[in-house]
Amino acid sequence: MQNGYFRLISDPKGYSVALYRPKDGGDDILLTELIAYLDGLGISYDRKLIEMRLLDEGDSVCHLGNGTCPSCPESYNLNVSEDKMTAYVRFIPPAGEGNRLTMDDFLKDMRFRGISFGIRTEVLERHFSGEGIYGTDILLARGQEPVQGEDARIEYYFNTDSRRRPTQREDGSVDYFHLTTINQCRKGDVLARIIPEIPGQEGHNIFNEPIKPREVRKALLKFGRNIELSEDKTVITTKVDGHVSLVDDKVFVADVYAVKDVDFSTGNLDYEGSIQVDGNVAENFEVKAGGNVIVNGLVEGARIVAGGDIVIAKGMNGMQKGFLKAGGNVIVKFLENVRVAAGGYVEAEAIMHSKVSAGTEVRVEGRKGVIVGGYVQGGVKVVAKTIGAGMGSGTIIEVGVNPLVKTQYTSMVKAQEELNKTVRNAETILGSFKEKLAKGVQFNEGQIKYIKSVAKLVEEKGAELKSMNERMERFRTLMEVQKMAEVVANNEIHPGTTIIIGDASRTLQSSFQYCKFVREKGEITMKPL
Repeated sequence: MQNGYFRLISDPKGYSVALYRPKDGGDDILLTELIAYLDGLGISYDRKLIEMRLLDEGDSVCHLGNGTCPSCPESYNLNVSEDKMTAYVRFIPPAGEGNRLTMDDFLKDMRFRGISFGIRTEVLERHFSGEGIYGTDILLARGQEPVQGEDARIEYYFNTDSRRRPTQREDGSVDYFHLTTINQCRKGDVLARIIPEIPGQEGHNIFNEPIKPREVRKALLKFGRNIELSEDKTVITTKVDGHVSLVDDKVFVADVYAVKDVDFSTGNLDYEGSIQVDGNVAENFEVKAGGNVIVNGLVEGARIVAGGDIVIAKGMNGMQKGFLKAGGNVIVKFLENVRVAAGGYVEAEAIMHSKVSAGTEVRVEGRKGVIVGGYVQGGVKVVAKTIGAGMGSGTIIEVGVNPLVKTQYTSMVKAQEELNKTVRNAETILGSFKEKLAKGVQFNEGQIKYIKSVAKLVEEKGAELKSMNERMERFRTLMEVQKMAEVVANNEIHPGTTIIIGDASRTLQSSFQYCKFVREKGEITMKPL
C-alpha cells in the first residue's frame, strides 16, 4: 500500500507539480498539504486546476509556471501530540535539484528539537535507504507510559460480607432459619495479612522527560482487643477463641457473640463461644453455644443448648416444644411448658407444667416461688415456696439418686470382682514363671508365647480395672448424695404432689406448710423447718 504524494518537477514549459496517485488502497493526496507547501515556497498556482487534476484516475501533472523549477531539499512536517507521548513525521520529497535528507541530519534536527526518547529508527531507515515514504504519517517516536504500581491491600481470612441470604432447600423453598454466618476463630488463627504495595516504574515522554507513576498506598491493619500484631506489623492473629468481624475496616474478636434478637433476621445460631441476645428468641429457632447463653428478653418455643450456663432474664414459654440444655446452670425468671436439663442447678421464680432436671439443686424462690404441675428433679435438693396447687394439679418432685444409678453400681461391683479374680490368676502364673526362670528352667517357643499373652492380659485388665475403680468412685459419690437429698416447701406443699427420694416415693394426701421431706429408713418423712 502506498499513499498518494506530490513533487515539484521541471517540464518543457517551466515547472509543474507531479501528482502521484495512491496504490493498493492508499490515502489520497491531501489538498491542504499541497496548498500549504506551494504557499510556503511562494509559488503561484491555479487552485481549481489543481483540484481538477486531483480528480484524475491516474498520475497527472499540473503546470504551475515558466522558468526554472524552484529547488528545495527534502522537507517534513512534524506533529507532536499534546501529551508529548507521540510524534508523527510526514516527509515531502525534494523539489527540482534539491537534495534528500540524510538520516543523520534528520536525527540531529530531532535532537535539536529535544525529541530523543522512543525514536523508531527502523522505520526511518526504510525511508532514508529507499526511494522514500511520502504522503504518509510515519510514527517517529513513542514515549513509554509509566507502569502503575499496586496499592497494598489487606487479605482477610474470614467472611467479610455482612449480607445474609437465606438457604434454598432442595424442593425450592427458602430456609429462613439458617441465615447468619458466624466467623468463628480459634486462638492463634491468622485473621488478616497485608499484601505489600508494589512500586510503579517511571515512564518517559518523547522529550525524555520522566513521567512518575501514581503514588501507591500503604495499608495499615486496624484491630481491637484480643488480637496480636506480628513484629513486622503485617499479620494479625487472634489471642482467644471467639468470633471475628470487620466493622468500618477494623477487625474485632469477641468471645461473646451479641445479637439483638434471634428471629428471621439472624436464623439459628451455632457458636463455640458465648452468645448474648439483647432481645428475644422467637418460636422455633435454635441457639447453640459452647459457652454461656444470655437472653435479656423472652424465649418462646425455642431450643437453647449451652456448654456453660443459660440465663433468661424474662422467662420462657416453651409452648410444649421448648428445650433448654446447659452443661452448667440455668437461671430464668419463669419456665412454662419447657423441658430443661442442667448439669448444675436450676433457679427460677416459677416453674409451671415443665419437665426439669438439675444435677444439683432446683431453687424456685423469689416473689412467686411456685412449682405447679410437671416433673422437677434435683440431684440433691428441690426448694420452693409453694409446690403443687390447691386444685390438685399433679406435680412430681424427685431428689437423690435414681434407682438406675444403684442398679448400675451393683453391676459394676460384680464386674469389678470378676476383673480382680482374672488379674490375680494371671499374676500367679507370671510369678511361677519368674521363679522357674530364676532357677534356670528352659522354656520352649510355645511356652514363651503363652507367657507373653498372660503378661499382656495383666496389662489390659489392669488398665480396665483402674478405669472401673474411677467410675465406681463417682457412683459412690452419687450414692452418698442420696443421704442428703430433701424437698423443701418454705410456704406450702399441696395434696396430689408426689415426692420421690431415691427408690422411695410418696404421694401427699393433704397439704403441709413450712416443711421438708427426707428419706429415713427407706421411707419418706416430713419434718418441720
